[in-house]
Amino acid sequence: MRNCFVLLLLPAFLLSCSTLKKSPPNHPSTLTDSLRNLPDSISVADITIKNLFKSQILAHSSPEKYDSLMVTKNVYLAHRQLWDSCYANIFGTDNAAKFNNAQGMAGWNRTLYPENKTVFDQKARLLLHMNLDSTLKANLVRFTSLVGYSPKATISILFTPIQGIGFGGCNAQQFALELNYENNDLDYTINKGIPHELNHLAYESNRMKDPDHATALAQTIDEGFACYFTWAFFEGKIGKHQAVENMTGEQWNWFTAHEKEIFQKTKPFFGQTGDNPLLNNSKLKLFPQAPKTLYYWLGFRIVEAYVDKHGKDSWKDLYKLPSKEIFERSGYGKDY
Repeated sequence: MRNCFVLLLLPAFLLSCSTLKKSPPNHPSTLTDSLRNLPDSISVADITIKNLFKSQILAHSSPEKYDSLMVTKNVYLAHRQLWDSCYANIFGTDNAAKFNNAQGMAGWNRTLYPENKTVFDQKARLLLHMNLDSTLKANLVRFTSLVGYSPKATISILFTPIQGIGFGGCNAQQFALELNYENNDLDYTINKGIPHELNHLAYESNRMKDPDHATALAQTIDEGFACYFTWAFFEGKIGKHQAVENMTGEQWNWFTAHEKEIFQKTKPFFGQTGDNPLLNNSKLKLFPQAPKTLYYWLGFRIVEAYVDKHGKDSWKDLYKLPSKEIFERSGYGKDY
C-alpha cells in the first residue's frame, strides 16, 4: 500500500510542476511602477536627500489629467526653502514667480516634462538602474562614519526649467542636483559627486569662521579638500585624477608637468578676493591650455601635501583649521 500511495502522488506532483513551468514570466516594471516604489526621501543622521523628480514625472502618469496638487505637495512644499529662497533669488526678479509660489511651480511643471519626456525618462531610468535609494543611503552612512559627524543638510534631486546650480545651492538646507543640467554625468555625480558636495557642507560652518574665507586661497583649499575627501572616501580605489573633476590621466599629467609654474604664477593671487586668474582661469587665461579647473587641482595638491606631512588621517584636521594655517603647515611649494 505504501508504494501505491507514492505512485498515486507522483502524477499529481508532476502535474503541479508542469503547471508552475507554464506560469507566465514576470514582466519588468514600467517606469511609473518603479518610481512609485522609490522613496520620496532618504535620511541618514541630519542629511536628507529628496527625490523630487519622482513626483515631477508621476504628476503626468494619467493621460487625462496633470496632477498639479502632487507638484504642489511633493515638489514645491517638500523643499519650499530651496524654491522660495534660492531659485527665486538667483535667477532674478523676472523669474522669481516661477519658483516662489504654488501656482508658478505648477505652471512650468505642466509643460517641462511633456516637452522633454524622452530625455527625462532616460535620466530617471538611469538613476533607477543605479539602485538610487540604496546607493544614496550607502554613501550617506559611509560619509557620517568617516567624518564622525554630519552637517544638517537637505538636497533635492530635480528637474528645473532654468539650469544654473548644477549640483550645489545657496546653503546647506537649499541644495539641489539638477538632473537636466547640461553635460551632467549622472553616474559620476551620484557615486562620486555626492561625497564631494557633502564635504563642502561639513566644512562650511568652520570655513566661514576663517577671517580669510573669501580669499582665493581659502576657496582653493575648500575645493581641493572636497576632491581629496572624495579620493579618501573610496580608499584610493579611484585614481586621484578621477577625484578631481573626473579628469583623465592625461589631463592630470598636464598639471603635474606644469606644477612649479602653476604654483609660482598663482601664489600672488592667494590673498585676493573676487575675480582673479586663479579662480577664473577659463576667462582670464593665466594657463590657457589647462584642461580642467586650475584651483581644484592646486587645492588637491595642497591638501595632499598636508596629509603626506602629518599622517594618513590628518585630513580630518582641516575641518577646524583656517586656510592660511593649512597652507603653511602643508609645506606645499617650499621647493619652488
